Amino acid sequence: METGTVVPLLPESEASGAPEGDATSRNPYAGLVSHLRASWLSGKTRPLEYRTAQLEALGRFLDDKKQQILEATASDLGKVPFEAELSEIFLSKNELYETLKNLSRWMKDEQVDRTLATRMDSAFIRKEPYGVVLIIAPWNYPIHLFLVPLIGAVAAGNCVIVKPSEMSKKTERIVAEGLPSYLDKDCFAVVTGGVPETTRLLENKFDYIFFTGSPPVGRIVMTAAAKHLTPVTLELGGKNPCYVSDTCDVTNVARRVAWGRFFNAGQTCIAPDYLLCTVEMQEKLIPALREAITDFYGPNPRESPDFGRIAGDKQFRRVQRLLGSGRVALGGQTDEAERYIAPTVLADVQPSDPIMQEEIFGPILPIVVITSTDEAIDFINSRERPLALYAFSSDDKVVNQVLERTSSGGFCGNDTLMHMSMPSLPFGGIGNSGLGRHHGKFSFDTFSHHRGCLKRGMGWEPLNAPRYPPYSQQKFGVIRATCKVTRKNDCTLL
Repeated sequence: METGTVVPLLPESEASGAPEGDATSRNPYAGLVSHLRASWLSGKTRPLEYRTAQLEALGRFLDDKKQQILEATASDLGKVPFEAELSEIFLSKNELYETLKNLSRWMKDEQVDRTLATRMDSAFIRKEPYGVVLIIAPWNYPIHLFLVPLIGAVAAGNCVIVKPSEMSKKTERIVAEGLPSYLDKDCFAVVTGGVPETTRLLENKFDYIFFTGSPPVGRIVMTAAAKHLTPVTLELGGKNPCYVSDTCDVTNVARRVAWGRFFNAGQTCIAPDYLLCTVEMQEKLIPALREAITDFYGPNPRESPDFGRIAGDKQFRRVQRLLGSGRVALGGQTDEAERYIAPTVLADVQPSDPIMQEEIFGPILPIVVITSTDEAIDFINSRERPLALYAFSSDDKVVNQVLERTSSGGFCGNDTLMHMSMPSLPFGGIGNSGLGRHHGKFSFDTFSHHRGCLKRGMGWEPLNAPRYPPYSQQKFGVIRATCKVTRKNDCTLL
């Protein structure tokens, strides 16, 4: 498929109802957006049965395209089959099943408390779709990171345009050519292309935009959304700290950290980005990490079928440059032809080193030496708030101390990555690491407008008399008594 094409498409003049050379000539995607908006306004996406049918179709897409997805992610990104099936397919299916299991309950009106004045009325929150939603996905998990938000958007009753990453070419082609045959073409579409196409796409008015990527591009997306006052969710990543206290099982810490850091060759937005520990713990961790890496990938990880590769040449060169920080304690070998960077541990890294200035997004683990838990917490709090924060200790008080005195998008004690595997937990950033949340019901809520509704009867008009002019203190006393929100043991006097 050629860059910049749109699938599926009616001819734009038909899709928009506009004459050739009108709005569609100004923006190549205006007709598509207009067509989807007309479908949404028709109410087609609102019934539970419709949403369920589209969600089940997404399940069939995953089943039918499983082998193609595994082959495409291996070709595009060097993903090993086990990791690809786990992260791209299995976790996406978990999200799908969680949504299908609970959707009818999530959609129901939510009754709310009423004051005395509204006791005979109906007051509730209705969960309504926003309208036409845009989902822009990244390349590192090219199926999971478009499909999980898409599940939430479909469940909430929206029409959706999906923009997969152009960096993962074969996976992009599977999505662009395959997905439209599973979903309703009047309500869902795939747009392909690079920066120019995405820029033109963002010129259109959407009702919600969901973006996963880097903070600099997130700012561009948010600026484009602001022109239309469009709400956004931004999943942006960042440098995720991992504190290791002096009281812990070093072997277990090494295995859990190595798995989280080197999964998908480190190209995971919630991977532990650097370790904080004392110099004594650093000396214990390095041999334990060496043993864990050998257990996982053998004496030569380059030959392991279970260790991935860097996704592109530009990414490879960027990550390779970061190897100059600190001293190489483990690994450090590279092969540009294969885009291979060995699982690497850097010791004695300084906060001012280049590797500490940007998200690594590769299989390198720097260790920054600190002297205490307090210093580790101060170090974390002196930097941008991360997408994920990890703390290891055999003393639960230490883990809780890190949790209570820091701020991050998510937190995981005594392990890595596992918190994002749970649809029952919200996933999202804070500050520089993102805005908004999703997963499970949180995805449904993100793509739903929570509409406050009050329905009153036409009778009992004398009960409204105290709010009408002419005003008096006596009327105000009646209003205060009937409309006041009371606390326990409150006493209301007229």
